Amino acid sequence: MIRILLFLVFVFLIDWYSYQAFKTAFPEHNWIRIVFWVFSVFVYLFVAYGFLTFTRGNLSLSFGRMISLLVLSLIPKLIVLGFMFGEDILRVFTGIFYSVAGHREGDFLPDRRKFISQTALILSSIPFLGILHGVLIGKYRYRVINHTLEFDELPEEFDGFTITQISDIHSGSFDNKKKLEYGIKLINQQKSDVILFTGDLVNNQAEEMEPWIETFKKLEAPMGKYSILGNHDYGDYVSWPSKEAKEANMQRLYEIQRELGFKLLRNENIKIERPGASIDLIGVENWGKGFGQHGDLKKATANLSDKSFKILMSHDPSHFDEEVKKFSQFIHLTLSGHTHGMQFGIEIPGFIKWSPASLRYPKWAGLYEELGRYLHVNRGFGFLAFPGRVGIWPEITVIRLKSKR
Repeated sequence: MIRILLFLVFVFLIDWYSYQAFKTAFPEHNWIRIVFWVFSVFVYLFVAYGFLTFTRGNLSLSFGRMISLLVLSLIPKLIVLGFMFGEDILRVFTGIFYSVAGHREGDFLPDRRKFISQTALILSSIPFLGILHGVLIGKYRYRVINHTLEFDELPEEFDGFTITQISDIHSGSFDNKKKLEYGIKLINQQKSDVILFTGDLVNNQAEEMEPWIETFKKLEAPMGKYSILGNHDYGDYVSWPSKEAKEANMQRLYEIQRELGFKLLRNENIKIERPGASIDLIGVENWGKGFGQHGDLKKATANLSDKSFKILMSHDPSHFDEEVKKFSQFIHLTLSGHTHGMQFGIEIPGFIKWSPASLRYPKWAGLYEELGRYLHVNRGFGFLAFPGRVGIWPEITVIRLKSKR
């Protein structure tokens, strides 16, 4: 109860300081302040309704809209709070100084207060517009990222072999078929030899993929399409009426994988062959630090030669640091996803690469190399909970393998 009360007090302070900023910056425009309160009250009522009707594991489109409105409302207000609260602290110390010095006039420095309010509102408009863009446009702003990797052990026959990696589809979140179809066409335009999908086909339930099966069946790769499971695919975040219902959901998910034309690898491997040579593709079930650990790397590699070239699909990048990079068999390339880059961050190549995901995952997006082994973490094709992407765009990765031989 105390925590709820403190939260409500904090929310009240956020809105009160934001209102003061609007009141100070626009003293003669009452309609602006009215719009502010109408928007704020609407958001809180919508969020309250969303939480009251929310069921565990049901990340519906309405839930996503609730999250987007909450984020759109609170983050800009937090910026305003920082400026206005800081100004209040400064005013207190300024007032004390003036009192001690014997000056009673100008204690409240109204001109500076107006300047601070205007500055806070201008700066808060940047994340407001960014979030709005992320919800309306950014979540379908597909980006193709290319990498070329060279290996001594790669057979010459596979020189130039191309992989398209996609990850974290989260089909239960899609709301625009036309834009999704554009993403599928963009994947096919890469004309890669194989398509590798590194987990999280759904948010929680297999039925979420039903409306999109025909769309994803259009994915094409001459040497095959392969997939693994992610943490959301197991249905662990849903309160099922029985174990049988949960198992039926898993069986339907396996069927959908087959309908999509994907070969699902569950702690197993398969050889990809070209005349005169082959490489090993390994797929493990989800293994994550702090998440389910269904993956069995030993089982998945039990029959493989130590000298073969190996590519591993493992949904959670924490698996790389915890097991893969020190595994007895040398795995040349690991492909992961899972983090989504938190769907929020700043990336300017050569200058800055940051996301809140970096606080949880040291390797959260892009290409990493350690002990001669490579890890690529895909930023995700879809989105989850927050129906948008701000600065971290949905990713289609194309990796070209080169032989140093």
